Amino acid sequence: MQKVIQTHAKAADIFCRDESRVDWHSKALWVLREKRDRAASSLPEWETLRALGSQIKLHTLNQLPGYLEAFEAKCLSQGVKVHWAKDGAEHNRIVHDILSRHGVKKLVKSKSMLTEECHLNPFLEGKGIEVIDTDLGERIIQLNHQPPSHIVVPAIHMKKEEVGDLFHEKLGTPKGESDPTRLTRAARAHLREQFLSADAAMTGVNMAVASEGAVIVCTNEGNADMGANLPKLQLHSMGIDKIVPDLDSAAVLLRMLARNATGQPITTYSSLYRTPKPGGEMHVIIVDNGRSAMMRDKLLGEALKCIRCGGCLNTCPVYRRSGGYSYGHTIPGPIGIAVGADEDDTHSSPWACTLCGSCSFVCPTKVPLDKIIFHRRRLYAERKSLPYGKSGYMPLVGRFMASPLLLDTGMAAARIALKILPHSLLKPMSGAWGKYRELPAAPGSSFEGWVKKNRPELLVKSKGEK
Repeated sequence: MQKVIQTHAKAADIFCRDESRVDWHSKALWVLREKRDRAASSLPEWETLRALGSQIKLHTLNQLPGYLEAFEAKCLSQGVKVHWAKDGAEHNRIVHDILSRHGVKKLVKSKSMLTEECHLNPFLEGKGIEVIDTDLGERIIQLNHQPPSHIVVPAIHMKKEEVGDLFHEKLGTPKGESDPTRLTRAARAHLREQFLSADAAMTGVNMAVASEGAVIVCTNEGNADMGANLPKLQLHSMGIDKIVPDLDSAAVLLRMLARNATGQPITTYSSLYRTPKPGGEMHVIIVDNGRSAMMRDKLLGEALKCIRCGGCLNTCPVYRRSGGYSYGHTIPGPIGIAVGADEDDTHSSPWACTLCGSCSFVCPTKVPLDKIIFHRRRLYAERKSLPYGKSGYMPLVGRFMASPLLLDTGMAAARIALKILPHSLLKPMSGAWGKYRELPAAPGSSFEGWVKKNRPELLVKSKGEK
């Protein structure tokens, strides 16, 4: 992914210039959130599943070396070749070595945020290997030379008319065609040719089952299965956090994955791969790439409970209105901040959050995303690497808020200013907050003054409790 060099606020400002795009982007994702709510409420045991899913992931992460070794041993006993990569660069070298040994010229790949994280596509293309992403949304953005803007619906930021123009240019569809059904049919015909002419296939991994030595791959389009079942050579890339103990554990998470993502009972295809095809080879590449380091911090390590359903993105008011490209990481939104804030050179992404907690509320494995994001801010402050400006004024704000005299005086002055001064004079002083908002009407008194006048019993009770 091309490195974002703007702060989140500046990148978001670019997205927000197209107000109509912001509106339907937000509405489209909120539709997914509503579907998720209906799907979750249809299961009386939903909260039990969430608690169980959280316990399964925590247990597995706490026993990770043992489960990874058991997974490797089972894979090897079934003829699957297992590779270990400490980072993205080593992962890419391993993949290239495998493909080179087999003389691969074309690779079909299905949904894998890990390969995006490792920047595999440009690496292989630089080595002369053609890489075709086969998920429809990912193929659209690949043709448009963009990275995913969402981990489940990667082209959600594009309008159907824009897809129509792109397909006309790249696939030769009729000019002006924007009917989703006809565009999908054109993409299907195009991708069928790619599947039939590929030398190897690669997929991501939704879960790796330690007891079975099997990987589980979930898609709605069957593209992973088309890819993995046609050529003799198949590769699967997985992070160390994808391991689960057994099929019962996988079943718990599978019941929540699609429901929390798109509101479906389950993804259309949930396939298990555990042995190579006759005469073929199956490789699994297990990647760390910073995950072990994250686990040294107990709270940050809980981010690895994530099963990548995208539910936190769909509900996040900031993501829905700022788009995926405003975040400085391959994975955007709340989970992107949780796992990728260290890669944000602007140090601004943890502040792309209102700490409303909606992400934690919908997370199927109870990742405490808002607490992790707040923790990220604290880590930045302790490392003295706060974003530009915050290191200067935040200590002053802290002293102001901590002083009752300064706070009461300041708020009284603000109420007077709002009453007597024209808002056109005050709005420039409200900064980015006031750019898209009107200034509020001045209240008649402070909140404390209102309580003294209208609910004095609360103050008496409070003093009595003390």
